[in-house]
Order: sequence, then structure tokens, then C-alpha cells
Amino acid sequence: MNDRDALTAYAASFVDELAQNEVKHVVVSPGSRSTPLALLLVEHPDIEIHINVDERSAAFFALGLAKALKEPVGLLCTSGTAAANYYPAVIEAFHSRVPLIVLTADRPHELRDVGAPQAIDQIHLYGRHVKWFVEMALPESTDGMMRYARTVGARAVATAAAEPAGPVHLNFPLREPLIPDLDQAKGYRQNKRTPAVLIDSGERTLSSSQLEAVATTLSKAKQGIIVCGELPHPEMKEAIVALAEKLAFPVLADPLSQLRSGSHDKAVIIDAYDTFLRDETAKAAFRPDVILRFGAMPVSKPLLLFMKKQKQAMTLVVDGGAGWREPAGLATNMIYSEEKDFCLRIAESITLSPDDDWLRLWQTVNGATKDALATVRDEAELSEGKLFALLADMMPLESTLFVGNSMPIRDLDTFFLNNEKGIKTIANRGANGIDGVVSTALGVSTVSKNTVLAIGDLSFFHDMNGLLAAKLQKQNITILLVNNDGGGIFSFLPQANEREHFETLFGTPHGLDFSHTAQLYGGKYNKVQNWDEFDKVFTESFEIQGLKIIEVPTERESNLQKHRNLWSFVSQEIKMVLDREIS
Repeated sequence: MNDRDALTAYAASFVDELAQNEVKHVVVSPGSRSTPLALLLVEHPDIEIHINVDERSAAFFALGLAKALKEPVGLLCTSGTAAANYYPAVIEAFHSRVPLIVLTADRPHELRDVGAPQAIDQIHLYGRHVKWFVEMALPESTDGMMRYARTVGARAVATAAAEPAGPVHLNFPLREPLIPDLDQAKGYRQNKRTPAVLIDSGERTLSSSQLEAVATTLSKAKQGIIVCGELPHPEMKEAIVALAEKLAFPVLADPLSQLRSGSHDKAVIIDAYDTFLRDETAKAAFRPDVILRFGAMPVSKPLLLFMKKQKQAMTLVVDGGAGWREPAGLATNMIYSEEKDFCLRIAESITLSPDDDWLRLWQTVNGATKDALATVRDEAELSEGKLFALLADMMPLESTLFVGNSMPIRDLDTFFLNNEKGIKTIANRGANGIDGVVSTALGVSTVSKNTVLAIGDLSFFHDMNGLLAAKLQKQNITILLVNNDGGGIFSFLPQANEREHFETLFGTPHGLDFSHTAQLYGGKYNKVQNWDEFDKVFTESFEIQGLKIIEVPTERESNLQKHRNLWSFVSQEIKMVLDREIS
């Protein structure tokens, strides 16, 4: 058997094994050294490939696909710096627990470290930001090597998907010739779903004695709270709500927890804590004796600061992925158990009917805060707060809202409140970067209907080249471009007091005309001047196919002042409510 036959047998076996293990999507960037895998992937009937020219954009696109699908997605590039451009998205995937299978082609060993073109050190290229790395063997056509290729493929899928999910990296050294025999490759496909090796991974669960101890602790708590950050699975909503109702604990629900939107009962869901926990009077009124946490750390800094002060409270962190997501440094119990199973079993174990005075106090303050926040809807000028307050009203049922970092995610936290519409909210909160957001949202839009991206101008600028995927693949997405001509979040930070250098170092005004961006990538563009225009254009965008960019111009200084005025007004309302409730 010649070298081409060996390449075909080895690579085709690997690609087919990905399909046997239910990998349905692979994002491919063009390149020479990756040719064998690219051709075999595009030829496989059970795998859909997505072409993305820019590797950095491609990696974030795959990240978005995997986020939306909640299953492993493949990613393929050629050798050299192409693989290095994957790094930011790999980091994000690792920290946000998103399953990616990163496939990098490489020069064979004799062409490494000798000055060959497109040859860099790709061994452990992503360091500790992948769950598993394999330097693949050179292609051979023996039964043992084809079995090896399939086994690695099966392990890669299982490892990426196992909790905590995350990226794996397989590096393929390949010699020329690089063109496989596509007709011959068909002979290496399994007709049925028969993985080379079945890998079963059970869920973590507590023993009966452990469960009883935790149930006793929670039952004794008189003033407990449940804090939910980004949650891994949407079906956890009902289980968390059921436990909260049994304990009479309020649930402080981050917007990425998916607890704020849907048909489930939201009576115990506290959604305005980011605002009222800025107030000293409110913080003094709430002294929990137990904090029960699920998911990643929430977005809200006021909530984090509040929790850090609760040194009298026991803090129980439940994590089915057995990680250590506890930046507050106050955990008294790290509970490694699948979250839904934990909630259901604890709820079944508790028979008490607790006093609900504590819960009602949270509900009362939350209600008063929401009434005060509703005044943002009266603003006549275009503003960032009102924009996010309106989204819950204007988004279609069961739609998807992807939100950029910095100010957009914080305004989502403050103004996107409980609703019945089943809106899925997504963001890149692993490393919290502003890069790759456009591409990630486009990846999400590939499989999610009615996807909206709300993003700031600097973050949009960072990833404008990601819009090429929208043009070439005819993606349907509406982008709300909030343009305050610079880094709006810095106006809220201590750097804003350094007036002499603030604009140069932090404000960074750019003066870009984004209409040209829309024209370049074949998108429909509107720059709205008032709320009536916004209402019309945004509503119509869901009836228009392709890329739609709606620019919402705002003023940084005005936005800062509006937020401060609103927080001041809320504080006054809270004081009156607490005086009435506590007296």
C-alpha cells in the first residue's frame, strides 16, 4: 500500500469516528497542510462543514455553535500561526466549559525546527487551556493504526463533552502527498452508529449520608439565598425553583442563568438585585445565614461585593463539573454533584414548612426596585438602559439574545427582567473578553432562530472581519450596535477621574462610520435617531433575511449620568420600603 492509501485509510477512519460519535459540525479554515482532513470532512455525509477564512473568527464561530448546540464541534486549520489564531477562543472555551475538538495540521517531524515554512512548535500549543492534548502518529494503514485513529477520535469527543466540558487539541503531522483517495475513503465509513469504543461517563451524585447532611444544614437555615450564575442545562430551571420554594429562599438569578425568561414560576426569582444591592440600607437589611450557589459566578459586581461581606454565612457551591468557581473565597462546602439531581433529591428530603417572612422581604424590595427601574422607559432620548429594558418586550418568543461584554452585559443584568417569552441569553463570560463576539454570535445564529446580538462599538470593531461568515453563509442575525464612540464602561470606573489622559487611554473615541461595514459585508444598515424608528426597524428585522445592523447612537457622559440618577432614585424608594417593612 502506498503513502496515499495509508493517508486515506488513517485519516478517513478518524473522520468517520467523529461522525460515529455524533460530531455533526466542523468549522474549517482553508489551508494546504490540512487538505486531507478538510476533503474527508466535506465528503462525509454525516458532517456539515462551515468555511471561515480567518482562523481567529473561525474558532469563535465554532465556540458559538458549540454553545448553542451544547455538544462538541470540530475546528480544523493548517499549520503555523493559523493554529495560534485559535488561542483566544480556546481560552474562552476552556473557562466557559464549551466542548471543542481542535484539529491542527502540522509539518512532519523532519520539517520541524529546520527553518521550513509554516512550521512552528505546536506541541501543547494551548498549554493548560485544553483538557487533553495528543500529538497524533504519522499515518499508517495497518489495522492497529486505523484502530488507534478511531480510538483517539472517540476519546476526544468524550473528553470534550465530559463535565466540565471544554476543548481538546489533536495535532496531526502530515507528509505529502496531501490528497486522499476520496472513493477509497468511502470504504472506511461505518454504516451504522458503531463507535470504535463506547465511553460511558456517569454523573456525580451525593451519597445518602452526604445528602442528609446537606439537607439538614439547609433546613436549619432561617435566612438563606440561592445564587445562580450561568447554568449548563436549561432543564435545571424547574428543579432550582422547586428547591427554592421548598426552602422559602429567594433565587438571585443572573440573566445568563435562563431563570429570568420562560413559562416557569418566577415568584421566587429576584431579578433586580444588581441595582438594590448597591444601596447600603438594603445590604444591611439582608444578612443571610446560608448562601447556596449554582453555576458560574454571576455578572453583578454589587452581588459579589455583597457576598464577600457575608462572613457569617455558610457558602455551599454546587458544581457538577467538580471545578472551583469561587472567586469570593468564602466557600465552606464544595459539593460535586450534578445540579438538577442535587436540587430534586434535597427538595424531596425536606418536609418543613419554613417561615416566608425572609423571602417576602426580598420580594418586596425587588418589586419596589423594578417599579423604580421602569422609569427608564420614560426617557425620550436614545439610551442604553432603555434599550435593554425594551428587549424583553420586543424580542420574539423563543428567540436568542447574545450580549457583548463590558457595558452590554451589565445593562442586561440591570434592565432585562423577568418575562414569559423563553428568550435564551448567551455571552462569552469565560474570560470576559470583547474579542470574537461577532463570530461567536454568528455561530449561535447558525442553529438558533431569531438571534440578536447586542454589542458595543469597540467590541464590534474588534471582530468586524467575522461578518464575512454572515455574507458567505447567508447567516440570519440582527446586530444592535450600541455606539457611544469609545469604551463606555470606563466612565463608570475610577479611571474616569484621571481627566487629563482619560480619553486617550480609556475613552478611545474612533469616529468610525459603520454604514461602510454593512455595505462591505452585504448587510442591511439603519442608524436610528429615536425610539419610534428603533421600534419599526427592529421589529421588521425579523422578517428580513441575512445580516441586519441597527446602530443605536448614545452619549457616554449622558449614559453615565442617567445610570447614576436612576440608582439614586432607586435608593430613595428602597429606604421608604424598608422603613415601612422593618418598623
